[in-house]
Amino acid sequence: MRMFLAILVCKLGRFVGKLVGKGSSMPGKFALKICPDILARVRLPEHIIAVTGSNGKTSTVEMIAAILRAGGKTVVYNEEGSNQIEGVTTLVLTHATFGGKVKADVLLIESDERYAAHSFKFFHPTQFVITNLYRDQLTRNGHPEWVYDAILPAIHPDTELILNADDPLSSCFAIGRDKVKWFGLDHCSFDSEAPTGAYHDGAYCPVCKAPMEYDYVHYNHIGAYRCTKCGHARPATDYTVTAVDLDQGRLTIDDSVTIDLAFRSIYNVYNILAAYAACRECGIAPDTIAGVINNYILKNGRMQKFTLGRHHGTLLTSKHENSIAYDTNLRYIASSKADCAVLIIVDAVSRKYFTSETSWLWDIDFDLLNRDHVKRVMLYGRYANDLAERFSFTGIPQEKIDVGEDILEAAALLQDHGDEDLYVVTCFSDRDKLLDLPAVEKEA
Repeated sequence: MRMFLAILVCKLGRFVGKLVGKGSSMPGKFALKICPDILARVRLPEHIIAVTGSNGKTSTVEMIAAILRAGGKTVVYNEEGSNQIEGVTTLVLTHATFGGKVKADVLLIESDERYAAHSFKFFHPTQFVITNLYRDQLTRNGHPEWVYDAILPAIHPDTELILNADDPLSSCFAIGRDKVKWFGLDHCSFDSEAPTGAYHDGAYCPVCKAPMEYDYVHYNHIGAYRCTKCGHARPATDYTVTAVDLDQGRLTIDDSVTIDLAFRSIYNVYNILAAYAACRECGIAPDTIAGVINNYILKNGRMQKFTLGRHHGTLLTSKHENSIAYDTNLRYIASSKADCAVLIIVDAVSRKYFTSETSWLWDIDFDLLNRDHVKRVMLYGRYANDLAERFSFTGIPQEKIDVGEDILEAAALLQDHGDEDLYVVTCFSDRDKLLDLPAVEKEA
């Protein structure tokens, strides 16, 4: 009776929530109060795929869902991104019959890395994709090794892990486990010989704390690592990007599958490879996967095209308090060839908490913008002065830098002057403040 009531309340709450544009987690919260072990009582699909990590969860989940559906699978997943236990409960019960059976071939779950152990207390994924682990929202998450410890209890012995071989911390989840598949990149033309960025979280082995050596690095501390003491090293990969050309926007997986990149970012390469690995493990053919990704546009708006005056603009959305996400977008701008202006907006600091703590700005490698083709850098938003102070410690000439608080003023300046390419770097909560301005025209 409690299970039936919990499902009923969840379905009603979800219906009402959709009418008001909310309600992706609250119905699950009420259902858990009625029946705390509801997730142990329902009958779940044969395939349960979970995806977690510091970056790439949403993009990877969206691609997996699109690929599986193209392969003939019925998939339910948390499209609205509610990735803690309440949101997972809402997802499961919304798609369950009143008898408790989830009507799908695959249950696909984006899981918050800190709360994965709570979400999977009563059931476990058949496949668990872990994209990466590094500094993200330090006021909320602390050090990445703390997040690692939070994820570890969520991993069931029967779960097959699908891990990023190039991440020295994520790869530790494989210790003592046999059911592991690895994805990673071979040596690429854009690699560096040593870790990059303002800090080096991969300097020491996460297993024994001895110094770590690298054969090559794809970005920051992600690459071919090996410990000088205990032997912890990048493993051989099961799914491999064997060639990638970010300038031409093309990658090759396992020497046979060619994919065109809509977003020419190393992040996108890893997200595609993670989705490819998960779908191959579910039996989807390589050509089906390639066909979907080659025609796929991400729904979450992390990269959007727009026009502002005579400027052709590209919005690059990063997570605030996540320096590697910013570094990746700045590296994307640095690799472009045409003259451009860069508008950086920081109008809010934390997505989760009311805080004015901006120390994370000092972890971002803003010197990546010290390029001849970057003609001006505009620092705007409530925390423009914090940005300006950070930029005073870069090698970027001060005459290239413009500082102001009013985003509307920045849009007016850009609308009236110049026709170079424009890149806007900001976070999720700030992006709509620009895109909703009357002067901005979003492109399809």
